[in-house]
Amino acid sequence: MKPIIFGKTIDQKTRCVHYHSDLDIVAIKFACCERYYPCYQCHEETAGHQAVPWPRSRFHEKAILCGNCQTELTVHEYLNGEARCPECRHPFNPGCKKHYHFYFE
Repeated sequence: MKPIIFGKTIDQKTRCVHYHSDLDIVAIKFACCERYYPCYQCHEETAGHQAVPWPRSRFHEKAILCGNCQTELTVHEYLNGEARCPECRHPFNPGCKKHYHFYFE
């Protein structure tokens, strides 16, 4: 079953009004609400509460969704990957690293 993506999505590959290039296909589950959002801005604008980064002690849990093939990845798999989905090999946006502090402890 495909996870529900919250926020301001604009397509089925998890792109949103804030980030919508061909590489912006990752949704991230926020630890505070256990819901997937395309980006920290979507969470900020629609969640109704303060974001809590994913705790390091839970990096083994699935919290990343590839919008291309719908594969859920652990945080470790995502952070230690080659900036691409290990399942479908679609590249992820390398610029997302600039925002890791919003998502991960």
